[in-house]
Amino acid sequence: MPIVTSITSQKNKKRVNVYLDFKFGFGIDLENFVLSGIKLNKEYKEEEIEKIIKKAEFQKTFDKLLKFAMLRPRSEKEIEDYFRRKKIHESMHEELIGKLTHLELLDDAKFAAWWIEQRKTFKPKGKRALESELRQKGIGKEIIATALSDSPINEEKIAKELLNRNAYKWARYQGREKKQKMSQFLARKGFGWDIISKITKIDLDS
Repeated sequence: MPIVTSITSQKNKKRVNVYLDFKFGFGIDLENFVLSGIKLNKEYKEEEIEKIIKKAEFQKTFDKLLKFAMLRPRSEKEIEDYFRRKKIHESMHEELIGKLTHLELLDDAKFAAWWIEQRKTFKPKGKRALESELRQKGIGKEIIATALSDSPINEEKIAKELLNRNAYKWARYQGREKKQKMSQFLARKGFGWDIISKITKIDLDS
């Protein structure tokens, strides 16, 4: 059975390296190191070592996931995409998601509300664009509808502001061609034809 022959600190001081029989065995976070009761010169069964490593690997994975989840609110789909991208084994998924949920870092309804407010403040768009973005984030139709209802969007006001802000783009055009350029711009921003026709008519008549 392997014997712990050395224990050294890692650079970040929050993890240690454990050497077995004078060879590197595994790295482990300080919390699990203490809980596991690892001691110098102590002999361990192979099964005990495997169990300790499994716990250490889970904690390491969760620490990285936590940093990702705390950069900004995340949708469940974004977390699932993270699992695939980082090739995290399926056996960990449920427990990792449970921990994030317990810490209130995973809630699609809160995510949708946050996304809409961010767009309204920093990158205004029409409802269609917002709905499309939220669907791409894996948010369900009912949650999207509720979020948009709780945070009303004055599309007419936003459309006017966007046209004024970007007026230089069609300043050299006149009449129908100018209206077409503005309409195409608003359509790309996710506005419906009812808003587009109303706003471009006002602009040309003013």
